[in-house]
Amino acid sequence: MNNTMKYALACRIGLPLLLVSFLTACGGTNSEQAMSSKGGHGETALSEHEAEPEKGPHRGRLLNDGDFTLELAIFETGVPPEFRAWATKSGKTLSPNELELNIKLSRLGGKVDDINFAPQGDALRGDTVIYEPHSFVVTINAVHNGVTHTWEYDNFEGRTKIETAVAEALEIGTAVAGSVDMQETIRVYGQIVANSERLRKITARFDGAIKSVAASQGEQVRKGQKLATVESNESLQLFTITSPIRGVITQRDANVGEQTDGRQLFTIMDNRSVWAELSVFPTDLAQVKMGAPVTVTDTTSGYTVNGKIAQINPLAEADQSVKVRVVLDNKKGQLRPGRHISAHITVGEHTATLAVKRSGLQTFRDFTVVYAQIGEEYEVRMLELGLQAGEWAEVLGGLESGTRYVSENSYVIKADIEKSGASHDH
Repeated sequence: MNNTMKYALACRIGLPLLLVSFLTACGGTNSEQAMSSKGGHGETALSEHEAEPEKGPHRGRLLNDGDFTLELAIFETGVPPEFRAWATKSGKTLSPNELELNIKLSRLGGKVDDINFAPQGDALRGDTVIYEPHSFVVTINAVHNGVTHTWEYDNFEGRTKIETAVAEALEIGTAVAGSVDMQETIRVYGQIVANSERLRKITARFDGAIKSVAASQGEQVRKGQKLATVESNESLQLFTITSPIRGVITQRDANVGEQTDGRQLFTIMDNRSVWAELSVFPTDLAQVKMGAPVTVTDTTSGYTVNGKIAQINPLAEADQSVKVRVVLDNKKGQLRPGRHISAHITVGEHTATLAVKRSGLQTFRDFTVVYAQIGEEYEVRMLELGLQAGEWAEVLGGLESGTRYVSENSYVIKADIEKSGASHDH
């Protein structure tokens, strides 16, 4: 069994250890994303499995170049996240006016945030909000007394890499975020019943003796097909009873030798059309309108069909619900009277400028996220959500239109990112 097949099997049967070992073998984890610090006197690589970076008095990361030290922190007390920096030379605190500082954040996909700094109190304050995710390559240039100090390190979070072949084996599906016409729906329940407008109850025109019966209960008959022959008690003439419609004989009460006695002999139902009778409760009733689109699902078979509300009963049932009727096309014969159904009634429409499929939503820290895909890399995008209806969730912020994101099996990405344990560096 090759590695791709092992990975797919691990996911499907829920063996996390096999999933972990395979991801590590394939390089599909964050464990290969090393942090490096480049100073004027050398270069140091820091694996994410090593100790946390050294912290300064302001709880920021300490960056050393000889006797020059820069402390860099993400500050977000009472303000959106931004950089603050402090510097020392040979252990002596430097005034922020003595320093020129520029930081570039290289994000996945090629976007670069260019941040300049100005003095504020005893610190240098960045002029750019550091938006989520805080996942980027950090490049720092600090100039003091004409000497430039440069560092670069990886600060990745919520990011992983999965090879294309592995993603295909795991059936990781993607979609492109964009505008969507969303439908607001309510969910209700009910039952399939016969369309009484397509039901015929057949009696003999004249009373008499039944001489022959040509059709049985459950039999499909065509319009004009012979059902029985009756001898009139008055004229002693034979006459034929035929089917007035195409349909199924749902009831037969006619046997040779019996008298018709004015009773109902056959019931025929044209099952090419049936009704869905849905129970709508008072809290939802005001939203339901005549002609509203409805999607009906047979809870036994899963078969789904669309229709529109044709009638809203003016009378309430004993449980205070109101029966709503939908006429359904049943030419395929999949809907059987008596079957229980669920339904979604459309009660409103909303055009979302940007929306994603709800199947792609996951949680990350305190955020609801999707995973953006760029090549073979995947990274969280923290979302501000609006209306959620049907399969869609409106996005108000945190994602750019046109972003390709994971829409199916996103839990695989979530599991790999959580396994990697990439931290949120503040």
